[in-house]
Amino acid sequence: MPRRSTSRLTMEEVQSRFDQWRQTRRGKARIPDELWTAAGELAREQGVNRVSRVLRLEFKHLKRLAEAGRQTRSDNVGKAPAFLELMNPIANSLREYTIELDGPGGTLRIHCKDITAREVADLSRALWSAAG
Repeated sequence: MPRRSTSRLTMEEVQSRFDQWRQTRRGKARIPDELWTAAGELAREQGVNRVSRVLRLEFKHLKRLAEAGRQTRSDNVGKAPAFLELMNPIANSLREYTIELDGPGGTLRIHCKDITAREVADLSRALWSAAG
C-alpha cells in the first residue's frame, strides 16, 4: 500500500492528474502550479528520484521545488509566539520591570516603574496587537 503524503495524495492520484493534464493540454502549455505543488509534496515524502521517474518530470526542477517546501516549513521557526504568559507571584505588589522585545527591526526596551503585573500584561497585549 503506498504511503500518503501530507496532502493525503498518493502517487497514483497525482500520476492520474498528470496523465489527464497531458491528454488535454494544448501545444506546449506549462504544467499548472497545483500539479507541481502536489509533485513537490510527494517528492519530499517519497524522494525526488522516484517521483521524477514515475511522473516523468525534470529532476532538477522537482528537486528545487521539494527543497523550497522544506524551507517554508522551517521558516516558521523563530516566529513570534501565539501565546505569551506573564507570571507574577504577587499580583498586587508594585515593582519595577524592564521589558525587552526582540524583532527583525531591532530591540524595543521599555522600563516600567510602580505599576502592577496586571498593567504590564495589559501593556504587553497592546504592544503585541499593535505589531500584528
